[in-house]
Amino acid sequence: MPRPVPSRLGSLLLAAAGGVALWAAFPRLSWWPLAYLGVALLLLALRRDSAWWGWLVGFVAGLAFFLPLLRWADEAVGEPIGWVALSVAEAAAVGVFGAAWVIARRVPWVARRPWLQAVLAAVVWVAVEQLRGRWPFGGFPWGLLAFSQADAPVVRLAAWGGTPLVSGVVVLVGALLAAALVSLRRARVGAGAGALVVAGALAVGPALVPLGTRAEAGTLRLGAVQGNVPTQGAEAMSQARAVAANHAAGTVALAERAGRGALDLVVWPESASDIDPRTDPDVAAVVDRAAAAVDAPLLLGTQRFFTDTRYNDYLLWQPGVGAGPAYTKQHPVPFGEYIPYRDFFRTFTSAVDLVSLDMAAGTGPGVLAVPVARLGRDVPVAVGICFEVAYDDLIADGVRRGGELIVVPTNNASFGRSAEAEQQLAISRFRAVEHGRTVVQVSTVGVSGIVGPDGTPVASTGLFTAEEMTAAVPLRTSLTWAARLGGWPAAVVQLVAAAAVLAGLVAGRGRRGRGPAAGFDDGETRGDGGTHGAPDGGGTPGTRGARDGRPAPARSGR
Repeated sequence: MPRPVPSRLGSLLLAAAGGVALWAAFPRLSWWPLAYLGVALLLLALRRDSAWWGWLVGFVAGLAFFLPLLRWADEAVGEPIGWVALSVAEAAAVGVFGAAWVIARRVPWVARRPWLQAVLAAVVWVAVEQLRGRWPFGGFPWGLLAFSQADAPVVRLAAWGGTPLVSGVVVLVGALLAAALVSLRRARVGAGAGALVVAGALAVGPALVPLGTRAEAGTLRLGAVQGNVPTQGAEAMSQARAVAANHAAGTVALAERAGRGALDLVVWPESASDIDPRTDPDVAAVVDRAAAAVDAPLLLGTQRFFTDTRYNDYLLWQPGVGAGPAYTKQHPVPFGEYIPYRDFFRTFTSAVDLVSLDMAAGTGPGVLAVPVARLGRDVPVAVGICFEVAYDDLIADGVRRGGELIVVPTNNASFGRSAEAEQQLAISRFRAVEHGRTVVQVSTVGVSGIVGPDGTPVASTGLFTAEEMTAAVPLRTSLTWAARLGGWPAAVVQLVAAAAVLAGLVAGRGRRGRGPAAGFDDGETRGDGGTHGAPDGGGTPGTRGARDGRPAPARSGR
């Protein structure tokens, strides 16, 4: 009969192939259907009943996924230790998923039902995604499977359940593909075909989900300026005045093309003026001339410096008035914008001192009120600076506080010509659908983009170019279910996953020596000629492992 589970080498090869497929689903390739295939390959590799082996298989898949996905981290640091360390940490989380799913499916009621194992795989995966997005050091939610689906039908589910729902459906589709393959190998055509039909319906059916795109509070005539940097990869502060001048020049060009007073708001990126115009008169004059040229308020990124810390601000500037309120970044990037436990990590690499002054976190809400003369009112703008767009809670909070559009200012100059900016734009597109808002991602060097409330790109720029964008965008006030529910879906999933793993641990203790079935086994193969193997899944058909090393007699069928 066919081997019930892959060999150990085969499992690792399947896991690595699955990880590569997951990576290919993300930009720059953006072959989103491969996310389903990647999950299926990983789950087939996890069919052995061994938690430690499940962790190793998941870790291998995670390395194959995150090493190419996060290659841009090497560009930013200039040496591979940061890229490798970040990839290893994220891969370890995939290992946790592997071990947790193996344990959770040991519950007898689950072990006998492949469809329930598929659902449980989705629950456990989402729980681990949410955990690594929050811990350690505030988490790093880059690479959530949901962010690979910006062009897929399932992205429309984002409006109903955010990243937990979309990632969960991706995993469920992949799990059903894996279950179908197992059934078909056993010549159980009905079960296999049924799983394929359900998987197809889940993958394609969301295309019918309607999305709101009409203006609910008027339209905003918006301009965005990508000024570029004089020297690619140079230290930011060494060219800060030139970068500010570039964005001012782009704004003047925008005014000449669109006409003075034709725009309601112009947005600049993060680090558009790293020399604070609130304290530097020369930079203030440059910014004010640009604002006067378009006769519209500006939003621009700058920094506040103190003796022992700094803050990353996004500032409102009105022509003839000057600086107004600012949003301060709440999620500085660990090891990128600040170094936790600096003395400890310096023992591994001196690269920690590339961050010479740690960035501190802001505490204010992620929304700015922008006065728009044509509308006769202030327009609330939700803001998430750079990597903050990947954090579910921060963007949702800005929308719930009244944000009628979302602005994501970012500085991608340190990442070279890698796929980082395109990955970030895919996240911005997801956020547009999730909250039913126009999203403007504006970068110093690209890729910048204006995205409609349904995730459709309205305008975009190239990489390391000086460009401007304009669009009349709808302002929206209604809240999607994803915004209303907030963190509840993630919390519920984590509780269910924890309960399932705990139940699996209890069931595993009661089943010692009886050899739980492999993943997606429905129990019908047990008994004479069944799949009982030792606890690591390596037993032979018709036997069950004994704790004293002696073969035990085969059990009769149920």
